[in-house]
Amino acid sequence: MGLTAMRKNALSKQRIVEAAIEILDNEGESALTFRALATRLATGAGAIYWHVADKNELLSATTEHVVVPAITHSASEPGDAIRAIALGIFDTMDAHPWVGAHLSRAPSQTAILAIIERLGAQLLELEVPEKHLFSAGSALGNYILGVAGQNAANARLLPAGTDRVDFLTAVANEWSQLDADQYPFVRRVARQLAEHDDREQFLAGVDLILDGIANLPR
Repeated sequence: MGLTAMRKNALSKQRIVEAAIEILDNEGESALTFRALATRLATGAGAIYWHVADKNELLSATTEHVVVPAITHSASEPGDAIRAIALGIFDTMDAHPWVGAHLSRAPSQTAILAIIERLGAQLLELEVPEKHLFSAGSALGNYILGVAGQNAANARLLPAGTDRVDFLTAVANEWSQLDADQYPFVRRVARQLAEHDDREQFLAGVDLILDGIANLPR
């Protein structure tokens, strides 16, 4: 057996995906190249192409690998299940900031379809009227993916070692000093900005949407 064949046999798609996730988490998407991956796996790029056609397919596989387990839940009530799925996505994007960017690029990838199906199954359990299913699912899915992705993006913008509480307090102080006639609402919520918990605020938004869904006309 030749060296190339031996390398192909030594690799698996799971090993490639796990190594890619390490690069993405530690160095970011720009660092994920087949050359870097081959170096990490001590193999040749050709052996990787045997399992994965290109970078886009690799990103889809890594995203599926971290997202699908995160949206698996044991909740029996639809509302609790939706909250569990939402938090699973929120925490996954927080731990793997590159996930949100890839999810936004390919609406038919397995991870997106899995999220839609898991949320949709709970909407069916809630007996949402057929005519409102798409709107309800879109509102819920877009909120979850959008806010979770934005939270992860915001975290990346903070300089390393920045204390979150100190940062938010400084921003809140700036808000509270704005012109009262021009920014009455911003000034009013400034203190809440400084004190808020990201996950709790995220779930509060999910609950607002669920309340709206519960009150849809039949």
